[in-house]
Amino acid sequence: MSLSRFTKYTISVIVLNLLVILWGSYVRQTGSGDGCGSHWPLCNGEVIPLAPNTKMIIEFTHRLSSGLALLMVIGLVIYAFRAFSKGHLARKAAAGALAFTFVSALIGAGLVLFHLVGSNDSMVRGGVLTAHLINTMLLLGSLTVAAWAGSGGRKLSLKGHGLAGWLVAIGAFAVLLVGMSGAITSLGDTLYPRDSSAQVILEGLSPAGNLLIRLRLWHPFIATGVGVYLFFMAALLGDMRPDPAVARALKFVVAMVILQIAVGVVNVWYKAPMTISLIHLFLADALWIAMVLAGVSAFTSSARKASQQDGRLQTAE
Repeated sequence: MSLSRFTKYTISVIVLNLLVILWGSYVRQTGSGDGCGSHWPLCNGEVIPLAPNTKMIIEFTHRLSSGLALLMVIGLVIYAFRAFSKGHLARKAAAGALAFTFVSALIGAGLVLFHLVGSNDSMVRGGVLTAHLINTMLLLGSLTVAAWAGSGGRKLSLKGHGLAGWLVAIGAFAVLLVGMSGAITSLGDTLYPRDSSAQVILEGLSPAGNLLIRLRLWHPFIATGVGVYLFFMAALLGDMRPDPAVARALKFVVAMVILQIAVGVVNVWYKAPMTISLIHLFLADALWIAMVLAGVSAFTSSARKASQQDGRLQTAE
């Protein structure tokens, strides 16, 4: 299937945002979030730091890439409003992406201005990072919907899907939930690295232990439970929506779940090294994109029609 120019541009925006997300994680894991001090948007009071150290370069690069992503999203909105008619889904999704981009910038500024970076281990930081993750997922979801709609995506309806709608909604919430627990886990791994899994388990079970350590113990169990549900959802939704587009999206979901579980096991085994942690984060974002594609594909009128036709055939047999 050939992609429209708008969809190709939107995909480039998605790729850039993924790189910004990964670099943001690198900033946190290297403790470079305070590389520009408590200044924002300036870096140590300068527009361009003249004598930067390594931490400053890492943080300043993240700010530059985030600014570029904002400009590209603004370009996406302009493109959508020029290319599509009033009320088109691509317009709405692009506008949503811009709103979430602004919120992301505000959260990033808050992390710096309120010193929720570096070695800060407060639950306020954990809560803000969780909010940041949810907003980032919504941003990626909006961009994904824009790309889908711009490629000639079929008419979308969010009402009247019954069990299929609940399966997708619960699946989306589950992916967000495991993402939130992963964000807390990653923060705990960064601030409190441990030499053995046994030590993590003992500290996680101790009521006197730091909450970040205790919470990260549960991430593998949450991830496993969500993975099982997504396998169940894919099997059931595939039968309920026998449509080629839905089938492709569900295969994407299943593939990402399998890869995530495999990389997650390796990540735990090797005590969360940076490279594997970044791969784990990338796959988490890819899983969310797959989930969004599965949802919009299942919620089209043609997918519902295919389901109804399949039901009539089964009744006739």
